[in-house]
Order: sequence, then structure tokens, then C-alpha cells
Amino acid sequence: MLTVSELFIYPVKSLGGISVSSAVVTERGFQYDRRWMLADENNCFITQREIPSLALLQTGITSEGIHLQHKQNKETFTIPFQPQTSDIVTVQVWGDTCKAQLVSEEADKWFSKMLSFHCKLVFMPDTTRRRVDGRYAYNKEITSFSDGYPFLLIGQSSLDDLNSKLQQPLPINRFRPNIVFTGGESFEEDILEDFTINGIHFYGVKLCARCVITTTDQQTAARGKEPLKTLATYRRHRNNIYFGQNLLHKGTGIIEVGDKLKVIKRKSPVEFKSMAE
Repeated sequence: MLTVSELFIYPVKSLGGISVSSAVVTERGFQYDRRWMLADENNCFITQREIPSLALLQTGITSEGIHLQHKQNKETFTIPFQPQTSDIVTVQVWGDTCKAQLVSEEADKWFSKMLSFHCKLVFMPDTTRRRVDGRYAYNKEITSFSDGYPFLLIGQSSLDDLNSKLQQPLPINRFRPNIVFTGGESFEEDILEDFTINGIHFYGVKLCARCVITTTDQQTAARGKEPLKTLATYRRHRNNIYFGQNLLHKGTGIIEVGDKLKVIKRKSPVEFKSMAE
């Protein structure tokens, strides 16, 4: 039996995530998930790939908005749920461009101070309809400021398998999933093509290629070689290293820790190459 064991929301792209016991599924992913994003002076997205210290900015959800706290200096700031300006800019996320709303000068100043370089905070309004990659879409699905898909799924058994090969076990936050489940075999998520959680359909459409963010300690922002060094020995395919499955979905509602994944259809697994090959 496959069971939801953890749920995570990342309100601001590439900042610290929030572990929740339940989450609202909207048409573009979990409510609040990656609806905010930091952008540089050219309106291009900023992530931990280039700025690992983003991991030190922890987020939380309060009645006033998105609460932020720097993990080391403890300085705080609250992002209101609604932007304080009406200014619209065109931002870039990978190969996509879309409309976003500037949040406030105060937010820009706080983030620029915390990160020691000038940046701006933007919000994705409901009027922005950023589509997922058409090669994998079922029905012109949309997403927020995620890298490309509304959800990332990882099985706890997959993390356990990886940790059995590491000298120092790693927490799940290295991989920034939205949904974690227990049960099944290691890398069961690879072959889940169609399943439901609380009546909502989820479709496994693309394995997640992993980057340097997985080597960033989410508590200290320090970087190492793991887990990519070890994953490369048994999770490599066409020059990418994979861990987790990107999901699309159909339907809205609420999912909770403890809900069951009811598998409707599985697909053939990818054949990974070992380092020796």
C-alpha cells in the first residue's frame, strides 16, 4: 500500500520549504506553492543553483502572509498575500517568459539586504497562465514559478536506498519534493503513470533530472559532492541524473498525510546506466 507520508509547499521559489499535514490542490499545484519568485535586474529567475544562501531563508504561512526568517541572523519579514503594487513585468523562468507582479519596494530591500545583491520579489497573479512543456502536457496544464511542473513525487524507499549507499545520510529536503510516500519498492515513483489521491488524478510524466541544489545543505547552505556523486553510479540516463518524478494532475481538492495512492496504471521503467558503462 502506497501512503502519503509528507507534503511540502515552497511559497517562494528556491527558498526553504514548509512541511504540512494537508495541502490544497489548485489547477497550478499546491496553494501558495512557488507563487512568489526572486528575480535579478534583468527580470530573470534566481535559484539556489547560483545563490546557495537562498536556502537560509525559511518560509512559513501565517494569517498575514508568507513569513520569512533568516536561519542564521534571525531577521524576519512578512510578504502579504496580495502585492502592494500594480506594476507588471515580464520575467524569465528557464526558457519561458510570463507576466508577474512586483510585490513591494520593502520586499526588494529586505531580500537585497539578506542576499547582499540587488534583487526583486515578484508574484504570479491568477491572470498569468504559464503552461507546462507541451511535449508532456495532457490538456494544456499550467504551473506556477516551478521549474516546469506542478508537483514532484518521491518515494521514501528511494531515499532509503540512496542513504544506504552514502556515508552520511541525507534528509528529503535536499530533493525538494511536494509529495513523499511510503510503501512499494525503491524508485516506485518512476513507473507510476496514473494514480489518484483522494479522488484527484496524478500523472507521472517526466523523471526529474537533478542539479547542484541537491548538494546544498538546506540548513547551512554549504555544498558538497553528494548525492550526485553516488546517484551518478546508478541513476544516470542520457547524461542526466534522475531522482523523483514530475507530475501533472486533473482535479482540485485537499490531500493529507495518510491518504492512499491508488495506482491505476504503471509504465515501463527507464534503463539506467552504471558509471562503468
